[in-house]
Amino acid sequence: MCSNLGMRWSHLSASADDASLLDAAPAASPLPLALPGATIRTFDTPGFAGMTFYEVRAKSMINRVPGASRVPFQWTINPYRGCSHACSYCLSGDTPILLADGSMRPLAQLKAGDAVLGTTGAGPHRRYVTTTVLDHWSTTKPAFRVTLADGTRLVSSGDHRFLTDRGWRHVSPAEPHLPALAVGDRMSGVGHFAHPPMESPDYQAGFLCGLIRGDASAPPAGTPREGDAWIRADSYLEDIPMHKALRWPELPTGEWYRGFLAGAFGAIGTADRLAIIFTGRDQGFLSRITDALTHLGLPSRRPAHPQLGGVHSVEIGRDLWSALRFRHLTGVAEAPLDASGAGVRSDADLTVADIEELGLTLPLFDITTGTGDFIADGVVSHNCFARNTHTYLDLDAGRDFDTKVIVKVNAGELIRRELAAPRWKGEHVAMGTNVDVYQRAEGRYRLMPEILAALRDHANPFSILTKGTLILRDLELLKQAATVTGVNISFSVGFVDETVWRSVESGTPSPRRRLDAVRRPTDAGFKVSVLMAPILPGLTDTDESIEETVAAIAASGATSLSPLALHLRPGAREWYAAWLTREHPALAPRYRELFGGGSYLSPAFQNEIGARVRLAARRHGLHRATPFGARAIPAASAPVAAPVAAPVAAPLTVPESEQLTLL
Repeated sequence: MCSNLGMRWSHLSASADDASLLDAAPAASPLPLALPGATIRTFDTPGFAGMTFYEVRAKSMINRVPGASRVPFQWTINPYRGCSHACSYCLSGDTPILLADGSMRPLAQLKAGDAVLGTTGAGPHRRYVTTTVLDHWSTTKPAFRVTLADGTRLVSSGDHRFLTDRGWRHVSPAEPHLPALAVGDRMSGVGHFAHPPMESPDYQAGFLCGLIRGDASAPPAGTPREGDAWIRADSYLEDIPMHKALRWPELPTGEWYRGFLAGAFGAIGTADRLAIIFTGRDQGFLSRITDALTHLGLPSRRPAHPQLGGVHSVEIGRDLWSALRFRHLTGVAEAPLDASGAGVRSDADLTVADIEELGLTLPLFDITTGTGDFIADGVVSHNCFARNTHTYLDLDAGRDFDTKVIVKVNAGELIRRELAAPRWKGEHVAMGTNVDVYQRAEGRYRLMPEILAALRDHANPFSILTKGTLILRDLELLKQAATVTGVNISFSVGFVDETVWRSVESGTPSPRRRLDAVRRPTDAGFKVSVLMAPILPGLTDTDESIEETVAAIAASGATSLSPLALHLRPGAREWYAAWLTREHPALAPRYRELFGGGSYLSPAFQNEIGARVRLAARRHGLHRATPFGARAIPAASAPVAAPVAAPVAAPLTVPESEQLTLL
């Protein structure tokens, strides 16, 4: 997620009185409910029950597609974010997260405003800094377990990233071009956090011994110490007799050593940034401290202080690992920690030993911080990027995507301004590639007529992919545009099974209604193509389903057919997986096998589906277009207006993961 929450909304919205739309809106609250200038509406009609619409004034409408994207177009127009069709980045909640004061808290328990430790810089110059939790959320995703050489086990989603000696690496990325974590990679950080002590009788006895004997060995420094350590001692003395507390045990346990160091620190310990120092007159007592530190694996030294005259000290290493391990092992909370500026390091103990898919879909959590990262059980962890359009806007990719729709109410006026700008070259733009422009909300907001009229008036070629029959409302505008530029219309119909449709695409017009809608633009002279998508493994990829669907498409008057098997980008993948495991649990193992940790089916499986659809298409007289070929720009059949410009405001780059959300 972006580290600056306001920036997400500033790209999308502008103040109502901003005539130029050149400047970003003021930083918004993380919650869209507080977006300056937004109008929030709900409607009583049954079709919009449970939905909220956020009406905003957008800063740009023509969005650039990244060069790495697989889609054959460069520009898109998306007047909506979220979809009323309602088609059906993260760690385990118990992962300890390092707070700025050196303490730990489970990820699930963090909240916005908490101060945590993050990093800044790059490569060998990366350093720790204090940062703030800006947002906190949960999701449900397929889980992976990463095991390090020191035994650390991190449960995360596949798209979560960790910092390694090869840079940021995804645990199991959905996209093949993304850098993947591998066995042998060395993570960066301080290493596995130590478990805090239990306040057992041994710990309490050690604490009392360290505090009381340490107080007796303290150098003369004026006022005796008071504070939490003595308050704890009073409560411990209710259960531990004084004579037992002052006794040196013959065989101290690990818990006794932990308590002893905590008590000794309360008496004669000080903290200076990363340093922990014990200062006293009794060298025998300081030797006991050295023994306790050694037992717990903390190196120490005894520097000479001849100028102090009879006062000696013990110091642990002045590094973040030692500072944290001392605090965590002993439970000392009153030692202030200042890690700002400390260098981020790595060692062999942080080498990745194993990466395994658990085969489970688990509740996972994530945070956004000011630095874009945080320290998860001792390793540097990137904010997770998780249906993705909505997480970019601080809404979740699940129910929020279906029920909270962002409406760019100034789409018509803005598109005219962008098409008329001097730098725009009149390139082809695709619509319906992220969310359906003819979803139910369009029936109320009527943004498309203005968009189509602007494209017509500037003779700008365009294509539309839709599941919505509402496109027929604008047929006259489409015909007018087709007289001056290239216009391509495609309907998405993956199957005609009514039962499957009601289950997985309940908010869309039925497949039969969509196919009926194909006939009218066909009769009007358009060569309408059908994207047979998505074809669902185990549900609609049978010979019977393919034959029935292809026959219905041919009967509708479509001129070409392009099959496309289901693919599941991050966000859509988790939502679909939840639906599948709920409605068709027996298919879950097959999907894990078919998709692995990625977004796409294997090429062999896709080719098999494609061959079967081609055979059926030949039988029914349909020529097969290549995927998305039906939306390619045709040879110019009419003069195109003089080139017009790229948007005045820099267009919002649309991540590849936002393209072609077919479910």
